[in-house]
Amino acid sequence: MTIWTEYLSGEGAALDNNGISFGNAGADADILATGSAVVPLVHLGMVQSTGPDSAPYLHNLFSNDVNKLPAGAAQWNSFNSPKGRMLASFLLWHEAEGHSLVMSADILPAMHKKLSMYILRSKVKLSDVSAGYALIGLTGKATAACLAAAALPFPAADMQETTHNGVRVIRLGAESAVVVTATDNAPAVFAALRSAGAVPAGTDTWQLAMVRAGLPLVTAPTQEAFVAQMLNYDLIGGISFQKGCYPGQEIVARTKYLGKLKKRMYRVSLAAGSTPAVGADLFSPEFGDQSAGVLVNVAALNDGRFEALAVMQTSAAESNDIHLGAPDGPRLEVLSLPYALA
Repeated sequence: MTIWTEYLSGEGAALDNNGISFGNAGADADILATGSAVVPLVHLGMVQSTGPDSAPYLHNLFSNDVNKLPAGAAQWNSFNSPKGRMLASFLLWHEAEGHSLVMSADILPAMHKKLSMYILRSKVKLSDVSAGYALIGLTGKATAACLAAAALPFPAADMQETTHNGVRVIRLGAESAVVVTATDNAPAVFAALRSAGAVPAGTDTWQLAMVRAGLPLVTAPTQEAFVAQMLNYDLIGGISFQKGCYPGQEIVARTKYLGKLKKRMYRVSLAAGSTPAVGADLFSPEFGDQSAGVLVNVAALNDGRFEALAVMQTSAAESNDIHLGAPDGPRLEVLSLPYALA
């Protein structure tokens, strides 16, 4: 255990392979609506790329334009297979001597190894720094006020980042931010946010905020399941169509320029009593016994309901007659996203 995880255990948190909880079963949507939740993002990990060739090395591998990423900005990005299927989605920003990448912890070891294979003669060092840094999520209506009360900056625009006294704050949206700090400083930062009025909450609360923001996370069950546009990466700024080649680029470009996209990511809800799991198949009468979609990320609410992001056939979503696990399984309801589906 680290100083950080020991501290969280002392604060009543329970950690397992699914993330963290503070004794509350599921996400409390009321916190997001009126206050702010502070969430240890233990389901995520961080890799750092350091060295003079960091930008061109990453640029040649990823879907977004790392070379043109301005100082003080962050970006969504992806690493794809040669067939254009997403192996990892991540948040990327500049460091003093390179870049940091945050991705799902369950795929990080394999991605670290795979990305290292491409270094060759590049002057780059790739390191798993997850043990040395803590990632803390802050989300809800009062996020900006809580950061201010904790003497931490909130960048003026989405996908901007700034650092104060060694604590980095990355703004994902008007109500969500990721706070990055050294592991041994994390207890003090968490305590400051808590004193500022943020309510400790578990992984489901963060997942709910990301589901409602339409920000997907590729995890082990969904690796190689989607072309980037299926996860709306073209709509959230995760793809550059002006940059040069990278693994899978031909497929991603072809998906954009040849015909209408047949699958997109939607936000859905499920009634209490369902047992949705990431990677579960979805069905629609139009497709009979053939899968019409897949669950991408799932958040359990404390009232027993679920909200999720799901990639599915656009015609199935338009019919709003989608079922979980089998053609006669529990029915899902399609909900709105904060951005328009092209």
